[in-house]
Amino acid sequence: MDFRESAKKLHQKIIDWRRDLHRIPETGVDTPRTEAYVCAELDKMGIPYRKGLGRHGVAAFLEGKNKKTVFAVRADMDGLPIREETGLPFASENGNMHACGHDAHAAMGLGTAKLLSDVKDQLEGSVLFIFQPGEEGCPDGPGGAKRMLDDGAFDDPVPSAMVGLHTGCIWKDFVPGEIGYRSGGIMACMDRFEILVKGKGSHGAYPHGSIDTISITGQLISELQTIVSREIDPLEPAVVSLGEVHAGTAFNIIPGECRITGTVRALNQETREFLARRIEEIASGVASSMRGSIEFKYGWEGPAPVMNDPAMTEELKLAAAKIVGEGKVREITRPSMGGEDIAFFLEKAPGTFFFLPGCNEGKGQTWPHHNSKFDIDEDVLWIGPAVMATMAFDWLKKQA
Repeated sequence: MDFRESAKKLHQKIIDWRRDLHRIPETGVDTPRTEAYVCAELDKMGIPYRKGLGRHGVAAFLEGKNKKTVFAVRADMDGLPIREETGLPFASENGNMHACGHDAHAAMGLGTAKLLSDVKDQLEGSVLFIFQPGEEGCPDGPGGAKRMLDDGAFDDPVPSAMVGLHTGCIWKDFVPGEIGYRSGGIMACMDRFEILVKGKGSHGAYPHGSIDTISITGQLISELQTIVSREIDPLEPAVVSLGEVHAGTAFNIIPGECRITGTVRALNQETREFLARRIEEIASGVASSMRGSIEFKYGWEGPAPVMNDPAMTEELKLAAAKIVGEGKVREITRPSMGGEDIAFFLEKAPGTFFFLPGCNEGKGQTWPHHNSKFDIDEDVLWIGPAVMATMAFDWLKKQA
């Protein structure tokens, strides 16, 4: 099945969807307007769905000849609490912003649904479309992927393969019109840890009466940085970064507690677990050596490393070559230490997560993700649905 021409004919509609969604960005899993918009468009296509998964996620099911052989397509759809400064005629109307391209992801998800629904009678199997909120995280618990899974998004039907994409400018050496792929780890885990250093407060004039949590924390910050520099293979990507240090209420009081938070990034589970263990061991050791103690929390509820299945990545390469030509399908040689909660879905179904470059320097689209001026090149939006529809159609045909 050749989806190239049908995707080009649908291109303006994909742009319209993207612009409509761009006007109404919602954050976290509180995305009722976005959910309603997606459901209304699925109604027009005649595709049944379940809504309210993970609070406002949507799982739509396009039934083909075989209901039990299922391929999944995932699109995230939440925005960020950023005030937009792009000057676009379809800029956000509510103070939030689609500063990470999820408006385009959702539009391309709808485009994929439309392309495949138009050839429903020729589908050898079925397709599950996941429209997910909360990819950027939630202040009150896990993100949208885990919440949707907990609400049964993959339970009935159970997909056997899947695909997802990210647009924008994550990998700088790609240009619009190309496709980036990688087998194995492509993005890192996205873990949060917290260390509460506990000591004994005292007046600043009488430090001998304290167990100084500021001094303990200073030593601890220095020692934590030796984990990556001295305990991890230099060829193995790993990050331990501290983002917050909170202590004290006055200039002349030595505080009895100090709270540190940070993030861990790793591209495999073994390194992830090692980093978590060593952070706690070092923090406890440093604190006890200075007569203090710690309380340690590690956020295992965050997404694991994003692992692309080798066989499904080969399927992607074949599908992408049909759409953009083999010469424009390029390997991502350096993974990103950013995280993505599609990892939760990929733990349940083998699949691949690919890159659709979307920032065109010639059009002034040079701003990074999560920036108030971030924008994408709409000229390439047809490519994502064409590739994902081709991959789904061809994979299902091979299973027949």
